[in-house]
Amino acid sequence: MSRILIVDDEKGMREFLSIMLKKEGHDPVAVENGQRAVKLVKDDIFDLVITDVKMPKMGGMEVLKAVKEASPETVVIMITAYATAESAVEAMKEGAYDYIMKPFKVDEIKLVVKNALEKRKLREENVLLRREVEAGKGFQSFIGKSPAILKVFDLIARVADKTSTVLITGESGTGKELAARAVHNISDRKGKPFMYIHCGALPEQLLESELFGHMRGSFTGAVENKAGLFEVAEGGTVFLDEISETSQAFQVKLLHVLQEREFKRVGGTTDIRVDVRIIAATNKELHEEIAKGNFREDLFYRLNVIPISLPPLRQRREDIPLLAEHFLKKYSDGGPDKISPEAMRLLIDHDWKGNVRELENIIERGCTVADGKVITPSHLPQEVTGGTRRTGPIPDELPAGGIKIEGMLDELEKSYLLKALEKSGGSKTEAARLLGLSFPAFRHRLKKFGLD
Repeated sequence: MSRILIVDDEKGMREFLSIMLKKEGHDPVAVENGQRAVKLVKDDIFDLVITDVKMPKMGGMEVLKAVKEASPETVVIMITAYATAESAVEAMKEGAYDYIMKPFKVDEIKLVVKNALEKRKLREENVLLRREVEAGKGFQSFIGKSPAILKVFDLIARVADKTSTVLITGESGTGKELAARAVHNISDRKGKPFMYIHCGALPEQLLESELFGHMRGSFTGAVENKAGLFEVAEGGTVFLDEISETSQAFQVKLLHVLQEREFKRVGGTTDIRVDVRIIAATNKELHEEIAKGNFREDLFYRLNVIPISLPPLRQRREDIPLLAEHFLKKYSDGGPDKISPEAMRLLIDHDWKGNVRELENIIERGCTVADGKVITPSHLPQEVTGGTRRTGPIPDELPAGGIKIEGMLDELEKSYLLKALEKSGGSKTEAARLLGLSFPAFRHRLKKFGLD
């Protein structure tokens, strides 16, 4: 539904346009003079303004200039019974979309309104596309087959079509933004906008302006009315990354949005209702932030309706070969197309404090510095090759908390597979012989760990 402002001193024309636009599914507001129109445009945001050119005191050209100054994205259609070539040219120079002579046919004005709104929508979609491209830079691919990540996939699939708020937690680099996009992309909101904002990257005033929008003159630099991401994302999803970085004052306003599903623009007086799904994310432990007085407990419970916890990469080591191969294809660009068994073993054994993002950066570096077709340990950074492996002697006694024997045995088996491949120079037949396995059994184990 588009909001359309009608400005005409003729009551009959106002009523005709209002009835026609309502039947077309729009939300029209009609006023009888330019002064009232300009006040409304300064206090609210309209998708389209239809204004008469000749009106007492304030004419349509003044209305057009005021609209374009306060809200440049609003489309303006001029209508008049006294058209001249000069006035038409002036209107188009000032930014009018079209200039229509009275009397006009119903089908004619319907078509002009339809095309004008489609032009505005296309402009908005182009802005959204640019935001999507920008937000997608440095984006890790959601790849894996480990039990830990498959559990996350399953949870995302089960909650995607719900309307409840989602809170995604996990260390930096685990793919929180990717999880949020996955929730959106397989939900019934997938055809609507996905709006991303990093809450820690903006000062409080700019953060509020970005999310809620602002009215002209509400603060220094607010030179025009602007719709916020909550409005732009109508029907879609707003992703608030690093929500723990927000101030208590902002948290109160966000809590109101979650409770009432409405907000006011910065400097505005009108309540705006929206249908958006909010997904928040943080790399901090919010219970600790609540205890420190940095985060509101009531907001935490509003956000934490559906919690999704992303495992660190060190808890899904079987996914490292898959991820490494994916990033190798992404960054190879005619360079290396393989990772040596020894290099892969070092990658699997690394602690990965930076998680998937760190792995991507290291593979990109390897592709850049490698002088052949294979990434070897010499192409990996010191933090990977310098003794950060977790392997060690088997303990004489069980730890007090016990152990996960299946995981330990899997890692031991995987380690021997890699050692055998390294010793055999990559020959799978020789590696199978060294381990006393048949070739099919050896291949089966390689596939089990994603090493084939």
